[in-house]
Amino acid sequence: MAEDYYQTLGIAKTASADEIKKAYRKLAVKWHPDKNPNNKAAAEEKFKKISEAYAVLSDAKKRQQYDTYGSADQFRQQYSQEDIFRGANLDEILRSFGFGGPRSGRSTTFRTSRRGGSFQDHEDPFAGLFGGMGGGGQQYSQMQEKGQDVEYNLSISLEESVYGADKKLSLQIENRTEEISVKIPAGISTGKKLRLPGKGLGGYNGGPNGDLYLNINVLPHPFFSRDGNDLYIEKNIKFTQAALGTIIEVPTLDGTIKRLKISPGTQNNTKIRMKGYGVPGLKGNIKGDQYVKITVEIPKKLSERQQKIIKQLADDGI
Repeated sequence: MAEDYYQTLGIAKTASADEIKKAYRKLAVKWHPDKNPNNKAAAEEKFKKISEAYAVLSDAKKRQQYDTYGSADQFRQQYSQEDIFRGANLDEILRSFGFGGPRSGRSTTFRTSRRGGSFQDHEDPFAGLFGGMGGGGQQYSQMQEKGQDVEYNLSISLEESVYGADKKLSLQIENRTEEISVKIPAGISTGKKLRLPGKGLGGYNGGPNGDLYLNINVLPHPFFSRDGNDLYIEKNIKFTQAALGTIIEVPTLDGTIKRLKISPGTQNNTKIRMKGYGVPGLKGNIKGDQYVKITVEIPKKLSERQQKIIKQLADDGI
């Protein structure tokens, strides 16, 4: 009995495009070699036949030509296998079930030539669909794929961003809780990402895990602020200290106290640089500085004696 593509897919000759696709999806899952590990040779042959039937009937022009000839055997006498599968993208359907080659967006290619009335395969037409199985008994293996990457937000203190730190995190990834050790590099800033290879979602078909990316957010500090690799701190001094000069004590981020000379006549909002007390540069960049912003306090209330002294200074042109 002549082979009939409609019978191969188990559909009527009046079947719609959706019915054809649905029938192929059902049979592809049933006969894919992955589903038949104990009967791969027969499954491969059946899978090729239903794929050929779908390649023809899913294409309106090929289907019309096929209906003219009436049987698969007569259709193959007029068209090569390359013509039959040209434009057919079986990968798209098979990938929805986890079958097929890498998800690169490329469709499977078929290369054949017709010599002396018979077809000579230059390349297994199903190599891109199930790992180059084809010719009876050939070893079958699926393509491995890397798992998806995962992103988490990680908030750290200003001290940790400046000096670095070793942190232990407990993260929920897929259905597992991961205990992860993370090294925070000195000098990292808000907006940077840390990549932890292999800590993402599991790979497909034994492929490697994806990566874990930590989005860094540096928390505000009660006294210090950061701008690039420079640190800033404000220090209030009295009007008389600004006018006459003085020595003040300034904290650094590591907790030590430095004595800083304030020159006579220092103006409000003056910035004094403390070289090398800033943030280490990432990847060999220059270390930043610490700046002390001087704020001169103007007294809100004066005693009678103070008012008299200030008035005398005003009379002297100060």
